[in-house]
Amino acid sequence: MNPFSRVTGRAVDLMLGLPGPAAGYVLRRDVPVPMPDGVTLLADHYQPAGATGPLPVVLVRSPYGRAGIAALISAVPLARRGFQVVLQSTRGTFGSGGLFRPFTTERADGLATVAWLREQPWCDGRVATAGLSYLGHTQWAVAPYADPPLACAAMNVTAAKITSVFYQHGAPGLQNALSWTGQVGRQERISMLAAMPGPVQLGRVRRALRKVPLQAADVDVAGAPVPFWRDFTGHAAPGDGFWAEADHHQADLSRLPPVSMVTGWWDLFAMEQLRDYAAIRAAGVTARITVGPWLHGEPAELKAMIQQDAAWLDQHLNGGPAPAGPPVRLYLMQAGRWLEFESWPPPQSEPADFYLRAGGRLGRDAEPGRAAAGTFVYDPSDPTPTAGGPLLQPPGKQARNNAIEARPDVLTYTSDPLVAGTDVVGPVAATIFARTSRQHADVFVRVCDVAPDGVSRNVVDGIRRLDPLTVPGPGVSAGEDGVLAAEVELFPTAYRVPAGHRIRVQVSGGAFPRFARNFGTGEPLGSAARGARCRFEIFHDADHPSRVRLPLLRLP
Repeated sequence: MNPFSRVTGRAVDLMLGLPGPAAGYVLRRDVPVPMPDGVTLLADHYQPAGATGPLPVVLVRSPYGRAGIAALISAVPLARRGFQVVLQSTRGTFGSGGLFRPFTTERADGLATVAWLREQPWCDGRVATAGLSYLGHTQWAVAPYADPPLACAAMNVTAAKITSVFYQHGAPGLQNALSWTGQVGRQERISMLAAMPGPVQLGRVRRALRKVPLQAADVDVAGAPVPFWRDFTGHAAPGDGFWAEADHHQADLSRLPPVSMVTGWWDLFAMEQLRDYAAIRAAGVTARITVGPWLHGEPAELKAMIQQDAAWLDQHLNGGPAPAGPPVRLYLMQAGRWLEFESWPPPQSEPADFYLRAGGRLGRDAEPGRAAAGTFVYDPSDPTPTAGGPLLQPPGKQARNNAIEARPDVLTYTSDPLVAGTDVVGPVAATIFARTSRQHADVFVRVCDVAPDGVSRNVVDGIRRLDPLTVPGPGVSAGEDGVLAAEVELFPTAYRVPAGHRIRVQVSGGAFPRFARNFGTGEPLGSAARGARCRFEIFHDADHPSRVRLPLLRLP
């Protein structure tokens, strides 16, 4: 380890709050790892200085390179804590052979790499995994299938069913997908740091998001076709089996090793990651999760992740102390405090229904009789915008929603001021009774916190795409009167609505550009160019009690 590396590593340790002193290591670059199909993947091997015998290995598989900031985030902090680390470039990236077809080859390549590691004289047979985002996906592609099992895993800001982020209940996550396309499509022509979105690149993305048709928007943001974007736009139809290889939520979770997780309430993976955590625990596997007030990959999230990873790996590879406290640690936003629970969802939270009512009111009781439906028209040529929320890149989190709520294509329902502070902790869901003039439509629901000065800020939201191929079906039922009952899953949260504030529910036909506009015609995502207006009727009467279900925390 040269002096520059020591200085840089120490700076990273300080930024991440990692304890010293750091351990020395020897770095071997470009280690070839053969795959069964003849392709060779390259890896960097961090070995503790002075190692005299075989040691466990922490495997990190990444498409973002093995040098610079990629190494400083993924491998160096662990190597400086004394772990033997192998940082491998995934297929088709940064010197590794083959074609980078994201999410489709990671199981075969990952399992082959684990088998290869176990054959090396410097590996004692124990392999753990770590990493965030796509590096978490490469863990999901291996952890349920490795035989013998992995020693432990640190799956951060990721999801077993990765396509849930591509198509949230059928609605394509346009902004996140195109932003990532621009990053991975340019990253090998410029540095990873430069590939992060600056003003010029953000401008390209904004313009490309409005492009129709969308099929070639990758060229606008990356300068060349990007395989992921062509797959994303070409396989968005309901029931398309293309992504089956990428999803691992139906694997035998009882085969997982002990799992550590970190995510944020504003992270695009939070909904699925908390679902994964509950399923892992239900399968009898040891697991911990920390959820903070973070957007995807922001410094505070990285700091919490690497600290928790280092302690988790130390426990399961070196016999270090087990973490103190209950396994579920959640930050209660707007209260400035952490909560700890034994399980997710917290058993101390009780679901409470808030009903949409006539006159734009939101109440704890349903409308007792007949009431006129709320109506609006969604126009794909002027799609309903969105602000804030769980995004891949900033800006995200909370934002003022007043301008959006003033539009004629958004309905709002607002409660009376709260007498006392209300803590919403757990999964959030809505049931919306709607009739639409077209079979292809989206139902977007957002819960906001309205301050006494009238400023409305988003808390959680969700969307469901209506499609004749899937309606009626799971999540959507149809009544004899032609009214659909759409179940909309919103993001989970831990959020205090202060006393004197009001709760507001928005209902609209889209949230552009976070989600692709619904053209109303059923044309494929990549080639759709002409849209048709869609008239919505949102019902909230005794026979159609539209509502949002909030989990209210009850502590002794």
